[in-house]
Amino acid sequence: MTAETSGRVARFKPVAAVYTHDMPSMWWIWIPAGLVLLAVEIHQQAFYALFVAIAAFAAAIVDLAGFSIWIQAVTFAAVGLGGVAAIRPLTVRRLHHPDDQLRLPGIFGGFVGQPALALDEIGDEHHPGHAKIAGETYLAVTDGPSPLAAATKVIVAGVRGSTLLVRADDSG
Repeated sequence: MTAETSGRVARFKPVAAVYTHDMPSMWWIWIPAGLVLLAVEIHQQAFYALFVAIAAFAAAIVDLAGFSIWIQAVTFAAVGLGGVAAIRPLTVRRLHHPDDQLRLPGIFGGFVGQPALALDEIGDEHHPGHAKIAGETYLAVTDGPSPLAAATKVIVAGVRGSTLLVRADDSG
């Protein structure tokens, strides 16, 4: 501020701020970063990159609203950490819950405990076969020492990637 004196009273009028917002807009960095993080999330499906992507989009909105890079960074950190810390545990718990009505077979081990049919002889990891479950054919290995014959009713004991770990259905 500068002082103008008119007589004995000093009057102050504002002077242009020393710092002006000369930083280039960052939305063109935030949005592609968010898109890349969404692609990572689609590939990984761990619900970490999703919240960081949402944080990048939030920072882009803050930038387009005219706020400084510091406010953008704080928004990015708060939304990203808040999502991972607060929302991710609830989402993962909901998807892993065994009695979840929305859970689809095959997602997060949904085939475990389900009956299937051996289409050909199923052996260990070095001699896999095929099993049919839910109308689809999957690679299958046995969890026991002896192979299972074709047309045997089996129970899915586990899932390793897209390979079923099966055992003979002894229920009849």
